[in-house]
Amino acid sequence: MEIYETHSEIAERKSWLLSLIVIVLVTFGVLVLLQGVAFAFVPLLFDIPIDDLLGLINGNFDVPNGRMAMLFVQGLGSGIGFWVAAWIIMRYIEKADLHWDVQISRFQWKGFAVVIAIIFGGMLFNSFLVYFNSNLVLPDSMSEIEAWMKATEDQLMELTKFLTDFQTIPELLTGVLVIGIFAGIGEEIFFRGLIQAKMHRYLNSSHWGIWLTAIIFSAIHLQFYGFLPRVFLGAIFGYLYLFTGSLIYPILAHIFNNSFTVILVYMANQGMIDFDLESTDDVSYSAALLGLLVLIAGIYYLKKMKISEDGQLG
Repeated sequence: MEIYETHSEIAERKSWLLSLIVIVLVTFGVLVLLQGVAFAFVPLLFDIPIDDLLGLINGNFDVPNGRMAMLFVQGLGSGIGFWVAAWIIMRYIEKADLHWDVQISRFQWKGFAVVIAIIFGGMLFNSFLVYFNSNLVLPDSMSEIEAWMKATEDQLMELTKFLTDFQTIPELLTGVLVIGIFAGIGEEIFFRGLIQAKMHRYLNSSHWGIWLTAIIFSAIHLQFYGFLPRVFLGAIFGYLYLFTGSLIYPILAHIFNNSFTVILVYMANQGMIDFDLESTDDVSYSAALLGLLVLIAGIYYLKKMKISEDGQLG
């Protein structure tokens, strides 16, 4: 069960609309502010002239130190940004407590080993969802919307390829820090720690709360042809929190998922393995089925693990 203790009036079920509006405004404001601060420090920290910085923002990635600069902006403006937004909302608006002492006490390495298996299973099954989602075709009446979605997807993919085109160990470590650790901590505290707990309360259903939060989690990434895989991944993180009662599990799972992908991309760049981040041409149905079975078995086992009175899984 999620932990989110608050007695603030704005957090009550009757105030759900006001609460969500405040969350959106605070989060948007924090992300914009921190990204602005990050961009302001880029010329000083990375020796990038203002003209080159403007070009970098507009998609001209042929800028020395450009990748490290953009990773810095993403780390401060997104990963840390979501954590700061959640902290402001919970501490000063809803006066909520996640009881981190209990969250930590419920973590055990035995449970984490099961989580790693779940994430590997999810990755294998997600290859099918990536293939399925990438081949979706909208009706002719929505052709203009589809064209806009594809154009947006292409732009984001170019940025993703640029950010993950690691050529050196320092770039790899920065990628793991920003894409893996910062994103894993910030997004899980915000989406699972804050949003999922509130949706559970508003909808009076843990399952609806998990899936609606996963949809929101996927939608904010604005990658329409990766929408279903990210919804599925968000739901996995949500159930990890629900069944263990500890945010530590989805945080570590998110960090592992992202960091593992970053390392695969680096190894592919170095010619060590054959891995293409863009590839959606085919799918191994047997691997996807195996992944689904591993995922279901892992979730089932995790669900059966009981939380004792002292907060430990047993």
